[in-house]
This record gives sequence, structure tokens and C-alpha cells, in this order.
Amino acid sequence: MRLAAFEHDGTRRTGVVAGSLIFPLPDLDLLDVLTAGPEERAAIDASARLRPGIPVDAVRLLPPVRPGAMRDFLTFEEHVQGTSRAVLGVDLAPEWYDAPTFLFMNPHAVVGDGDDVERPHGTQRLDFELEVAAVVCRDARNVGAEEAGAYIGGYLIMNDWSARDLMSREMKLGLGPAKGKDFATTLGPWVVTSDELEPFRRHGRLDLAMTVFVNGVRLGGDRLGNMSWSFEEMLSYASRGAWVRAGDVIASGTCATGALAESWGRTGRIDPPPLEPGDVVTMIVEGIGEISNTVVAPAYPDLPVPRARARAENRT
Repeated sequence: MRLAAFEHDGTRRTGVVAGSLIFPLPDLDLLDVLTAGPEERAAIDASARLRPGIPVDAVRLLPPVRPGAMRDFLTFEEHVQGTSRAVLGVDLAPEWYDAPTFLFMNPHAVVGDGDDVERPHGTQRLDFELEVAAVVCRDARNVGAEEAGAYIGGYLIMNDWSARDLMSREMKLGLGPAKGKDFATTLGPWVVTSDELEPFRRHGRLDLAMTVFVNGVRLGGDRLGNMSWSFEEMLSYASRGAWVRAGDVIASGTCATGALAESWGRTGRIDPPPLEPGDVVTMIVEGIGEISNTVVAPAYPDLPVPRARARAENRT
């Protein structure tokens, strides 16, 4: 089952996607459907299709979820090796192998499939990051990995846009990334329920082909099954002594060759070049679908960045 959020006639709505049509769900939101049992979900699907469908091309697809929190993990060893060199100038830290690591993303920066993405002021190295994200459908705390699958409602594609030069400065100070990532994260095009993707499971992992294109040229790709930790293991770790709420997003981290910076780190050259206004980034994930965004110049003013006040010699 594919569940989309969309805007039609100026109203945000939720619907079931079937082929080229969306069938609205007037009385339910996405989490209502994700938490439903198999029989109830089948009844919801059948009832939705009794109503007239709307062509997907006639609506604006919105981010399917509005998460309270987004946790983005680092689970692809090859990618982390390359980007560690590009962003920090160091090799992969051995501590990476000890436990799954994540950062919190800005939930207010989420955009949908087809939305323009403004290149932030101050960056000359804008990058994409090809990921898959899981949508949590039940509140979780101290959940074991063997139980965590019941807390995952479905999956979607995520583009974790990154300003690599801003990230590099921030992370050298032991914090961040902050402004290097808080400007845009694409989620879409819809949520595919977990049961629909079970046929792709291999060795405890969802094994989906992932590919990214810029202006129609393939620049990278991998298989989701190459993750070093499963989504269930990541959710279990995130819930250790902490609440992960229904509607939150757990992201896989960038797959191998799923970002430009990985190539920069391996070759020492800024090639392929960073993204520029006019570039169109398209991501395709087997079993889920496709998202596409166009990079545009920022429409907001370039405000000055204040430098630190130097400490006076006689200040106490």
C-alpha cells in the first residue's frame, strides 16, 4: 500500500496511490493507516477506491509525514570512509564500528517531491545524499531489535541535502553539522507500507536498488541491503533510554556512491562538480518510487555572519 500526502484545491489531504491515481482518505491521516492491522488496512484501501481517483499529475505531492524528530544514521561503511576524508580530512574513526551513530535533522526543513531547493548562501559545495527512511508508527522506548519491526509502518526516499564546506567548518569545532544541513531534506514521494516491501528482505535487511541522477546522468547507486545495521537495530538503539514517537523518521544514512563528497574524498578532486542552480537531482529506489528536485538560487537575503568578539587582555 502506498500512502501520499498531497495538496489539491488548496487543501492538504492523505490518499492511497494506485497506478497514476490517488484515492483520497477523507477521515484518516497517514499514521491512522500505518497503525491499522492487515484486515483493517485492506478495508481502508477498498473503501478508498470506491471514491473517484485524482490523477497524481494533477496534485502537488507533499512530504508524506511531518516528523517531530528525524534521526539520520551512518550505516554504509564505504560512504562514511569517503566522506570522512572529504569533510574532515581524516580516515574513518574505528569507534564507528562499535554502535550505530546518528544525528538529529531539522524537521521544519522537510520538502516534498517536485519542490525547488534553494542553495544556501555561503556554500560552494552543495551535495545530495541518497537514503531510505523508515516511518515510526508507534511510540517506542527501550524496544529490542527483535521487536522493532512492529514499530515501523513504512518506508520512503530521503535526500539529505548537504553544504559540505559549511559542514567542514562546523564539525572541526566538535559540533554540527548545523547550517550545513538545516536548509532542506526531501521526503517522498509517498510511504510504502512495510508489508509491501517484505518480499525484498534478504539476510535481515531490505535489499532495494538505489540510484541517483543529476540532469539525467547517473552519478551513483548501491543496494540498501549493504547497510551495516538494519532499520530494526537502528530503531532499537535510538529508543535506548529515550522516546521515539509515532511519526518520527529513522534514516539509513547515505548509501555508497550516493553523494558527491564520497568521490571528492577518494580522489582528492572536486569532481563531479558541486550542485548549482538549475541542476535537477532525481533519486529512484526499487519498490518505493522516485523523487526529483531542482536546485535554485536563494530568494532570501544574504545576511552578514557576525564574527566572535575577541577576548580583551584585561577582561576578568
